[in-house]
Amino acid sequence: VRHYVEERELTAWFLLDLSPSMDFGTVQSQHLKRTVLVDFVTTLARLLTRHGNRVGAIFASGGSQVERVIPPRGGRIQVLRLLNDLLKQPRLSHSTFTNLTPLLQAGLHSIKRRSLIFIISDFISAPGWERPLNLLNRRHEVLAIRLWDPREVELPDIGPMILEDAETGEQLYVDTRDKNFRRRFQEATSLREAQLSQTFKQAGVDALSLSTDEDLVRAIVRFASLRQQRRR
Repeated sequence: VRHYVEERELTAWFLLDLSPSMDFGTVQSQHLKRTVLVDFVTTLARLLTRHGNRVGAIFASGGSQVERVIPPRGGRIQVLRLLNDLLKQPRLSHSTFTNLTPLLQAGLHSIKRRSLIFIISDFISAPGWERPLNLLNRRHEVLAIRLWDPREVELPDIGPMILEDAETGEQLYVDTRDKNFRRRFQEATSLREAQLSQTFKQAGVDALSLSTDEDLVRAIVRFASLRQQRRR
């Protein structure tokens, strides 16, 4: 007896962090994290819809409010709509400190059918988003795309400078000639990297770390290859 199983179309969602920290980028990278986000979403959405799949998105500005929910649809027009809405999304000069929890909870409440979910963020957030991430991955297949810039993990020796928090606007005078300061900065970023990796591991979520100075296509191919190896 042969049983024929209907092959259903895939539904993919993009949960997008559009907080002020995503507008950070350096001269060396020539890209903002938001630019990489737009390029990634456009590329993946086009690849998915070409094979008859549907894509949707949820926008959050980083605060306690979700800005926009775009229901999943297929076709080139849907990709153009996603791109247009992303480009029209205003950039905030200041905001409250980012909290990813409302974005993930919106995914939990809005996405009923099992889907492929891309969470795209720098994951610079207030704590508490780990639990909804875990719940989301129980219901769906979740992939975390973490965007970062090289200057967020290592400061060059360029003398005195003023650093400004992209979200709160708070300014801090630092002297990058101080070796101890640069060492403490690197230790803090290394600790944060380890904590993020542990969070994704505990939730069972595969993560792609994507730098603003990295070739997007190569990064996607690398990530796909790693996932394929893990499934063997």
